[in-house]
Amino acid sequence: MRLAVLVKQVPDTRTVRMDEKTGTVVRDGAEAIVNPLDLYALQAALKLKSCCPETTITAISMGPPSAEKALKEVLALGADDAFLVCDRAAAGSDTMATAKILAAAVASSGPYDLVVTGERATDGDTGQVGPEIASAAGMGLATFVCSLKWEDGSIVAERKTETEIEKWKLALPALVSVTKAVGEIGLPTLAGKMAARRRAVPVKNTADLKLDPETIGLSGSPTRVVKIFHPSLTRHGERCVVLDEASLDKAVATIAEFVKGGAK
Repeated sequence: MRLAVLVKQVPDTRTVRMDEKTGTVVRDGAEAIVNPLDLYALQAALKLKSCCPETTITAISMGPPSAEKALKEVLALGADDAFLVCDRAAAGSDTMATAKILAAAVASSGPYDLVVTGERATDGDTGQVGPEIASAAGMGLATFVCSLKWEDGSIVAERKTETEIEKWKLALPALVSVTKAVGEIGLPTLAGKMAARRRAVPVKNTADLKLDPETIGLSGSPTRVVKIFHPSLTRHGERCVVLDEASLDKAVATIAEFVKGGAK
């Protein structure tokens, strides 16, 4: 089996900033990490590989040159190979343009039996890219997957919904997005770290993927962040300070009156 795991390098949410003019994330100077939810995708792939040792795992990322660090971290954790899509023409891509690029990346290095993604990226927080890739690539799709296993040439996925656990059997090829319920990934070994450090990560650009520059990046993105603002708090509450029995009675009466008024 051939598995692809999609990985994104994201800014640490404690230092993230937005460009108020372009509506895009300011990545310069921000500490970058592997999207934590993508590590669950790698863990799901590694579990499948443990049951089928001839399985290979390819990590794919789209981003600036610094994203090579994220891919090397994934290689140290157990991925077999990796490559990076890096091109200024892709800068500013919304979820649809990003999915178009990643679907082309998957096709260029495939075919894959299964593509595994995290639930969402912590910088955009949309959860749209995985399903859009599946649509662009004509793959089956399952989201919010909490468990995966091979069964008779198909992938069996369990999904946790608000009311129950659903069990789906997907024909291959397919794409699944997983939740943290698949399990935490372990730490890389020293040997894994040393081997990953020596590995060269191939880089592809959008020309390699035969993509029209007008269909990706800002020009190919049908959605825009048109305004960024800090919300203002307009609530003016009343503070009840309790110091003794008399003020306690007054506070209770005030709250009771407020609740009574709100119930009308």
